[in-house]
This record gives sequence, C-alpha cells and structure tokens, in this order.
Amino acid sequence: MASHEVHHLFHHPIADHSFSADRKTLAVARDNNVELYNRAGNSFQLKDELRGHDKTVTGVDIAPQSGRIVTCSQDRNAYVWEPSSSGWKPTLVILRLNRAATCVRWSPAETKFAVGSGARAIAVCSFEQENDWWVSKHLKRPIRSTVTAVGWHPNGVLLACGATDGHARVLSSFVKGTDARPEPSAWGERLPFGTVCGEFLNRTAGWVHDVGFSPSGDAMAFVSHDSSVTVVYPSGPEQPPKAVVSVSTQLLPFTSLVWISETEIVAAGYDCEAYRLQGDQNGWQLTGSVEGKRRPGMPQEREESALNMFRQMDLKGKVKDDTQLQTVHQNTISTARIYQESGGRTSKFSTSGVDGRVVVWNL
Repeated sequence: MASHEVHHLFHHPIADHSFSADRKTLAVARDNNVELYNRAGNSFQLKDELRGHDKTVTGVDIAPQSGRIVTCSQDRNAYVWEPSSSGWKPTLVILRLNRAATCVRWSPAETKFAVGSGARAIAVCSFEQENDWWVSKHLKRPIRSTVTAVGWHPNGVLLACGATDGHARVLSSFVKGTDARPEPSAWGERLPFGTVCGEFLNRTAGWVHDVGFSPSGDAMAFVSHDSSVTVVYPSGPEQPPKAVVSVSTQLLPFTSLVWISETEIVAAGYDCEAYRLQGDQNGWQLTGSVEGKRRPGMPQEREESALNMFRQMDLKGKVKDDTQLQTVHQNTISTARIYQESGGRTSKFSTSGVDGRVVVWNL
C-alpha cells in the first residue's frame, strides 16, 4: 500500500503535467494555456499562467537544470519559456508541421527537445547560437501514423516513440554540433540522424499510448490499447532482440508508464489507478495495484441497518450511492511522471488525470 498526497486543482481534464527539480513548481496543461502552481505548505496555489497557444495544449515539460519550460499544442507550434525578472519570456519554435503536435519532452542534456505529431513525424528541435533561434529536424521514416508518445534514452541521442500504427520504435536523433558522439550500446554503435535501431509491433497492433527506457537504457517498455505492457531487451546492433516480453492484462488499457527500477514498472490508465509490474528478460507479471487491496483514501463503509437499507431503496431505488469510484483518481489517468529518484530507483511518482487531480505517490 503506497501513501499519497492528492491535489485537486480544478474540475477539468489535465492533458499533461510536470514538476520542477525542487518540486516547488507544478505546470499543468489546461485547455489553451499552461497553469503554474507554487507549493504553499501542503497544497499548490495558482501563481502564473502561460498564454500563447490558440488551441489545446497537449504537452508540457520543465527542464530540471535550467528551469525552462517547453509546451506544444494542437496549433502545430511549440514555445520555450525562459524565466526572467519580468516573468516568463516565450520563444516561438516553428515546428514545420501540418498536423497537431501531440507530446513533448526535453532531452536529458536539455540541449534539445522532441515533439510528436499527427503529421507522421517527430520534430527534434535544437538551438542555433549564431542565429539565436530554435530549428527543427524531422524524423519521418518509418513512422506511418500519429506519434502518441516520445521518451529519451539516458544518452540523449536515442529516442523511443509510440504511434497509432501499433509500433514502438527506437530512432537516433543525433544532431551534429549539439550532441557528443554516444558510447556504443546494445541499441547501436554508429548512430547518424534517423537511424532505426528497433521497430516493435505489439500482438494485436493496438495503438501505443506510451513508451519509456529503463534507468540504464538497456530495455524499453511500451503500453498499448490492447491492455498489454511489452518490454524489449536488445542484444546488439542489427541483431534480433534478446527478449520481447508481453504481459496481457484483464484491465482497461494503460495510457502511461514509469520505470521504478530495472525490474519494476508502474503503469496507469483507464482503470483510474496505477498498477505495479515486476520482472526481467525471463518474464514479467502484474503484481497488483499501487493503492493496495483496501484502496486507501476512501471512508470505511459503515454497517447498514435493515431499516436504512429499505429507506434508501424507497427514496433512491438503490442501497448505496455508487457515483464515487473506490479509487483516488475519479477518472482516467492521463500522465504518470517520475517525481523523485536517486541511484536509478524511483521513490515517488506523480499522476494526473481527467478528474483535474494531481497525485504524488510514495513507494
């Protein structure tokens, strides 16, 4: 059973959220804007609002070291927001996309970021010092449909992506002049921009909702709309993978995942609660809900007398009021993010959802 803190910000869906490195600032995507909340004691208070997009904001990410915020939207643009003495200074990034941007994440080195889109492309954006602007290069082949999720390898060059064509892919996003040459790994040795290091199809070709590398980068996991979680272990450049382990569940589909350690994953989605999975290349299994069997946070049911049961049946036509779910989140969980980690192990993670809640879980 995991303890948790619940922050019910508003009665509105949260498309994405991100915490600053000191965990004092929370950015949430709400409609066309990004709202910034500052921690005040045990709660978060609305401090600022980032306005610039004219359509729904689909992704937000705070760079841990520099504090810069990147946002993307269905208006096909991205903004990089830098803190200044007069507030947040926006810089428009022309993504050169003809469809909506769907997701965005900073690279580990914070020198570039990746934006998924409905244009069957990923825009990898880096900063050019001499021209003082952000430029984007497109990863297109072999993507054949909308990109729903992106995730960075620890080396900052390899990029995992999931799409609605049922594939999860590992691609090279090496940008000359920005990236140092990466060390050889199980995914590949020579990695020019656009190199396909892996392409994986889940059993039913269901939409891939989220992807993520393990803390070491030696494994990659993705969740799909067929309620499965698939973990891939590469063996070497241009070699078939050592193992592809797929776990089918009887739950509703997962929409997001977080690696807790090399042998543990937390996934959450349409079931409105987070679940643990444990294993290695020999096999993975679902071990249960993060909330525990009793599902904490809900009042304990009191004994109902026979008289009260009949009274409720007469007044409402039912014995119990079943409008409230027995979970902390009251609607679909849209995003799970790492909140606190050390030494490759996550001790806390956060979730946000359609119910307007942000919940921090203590493992």
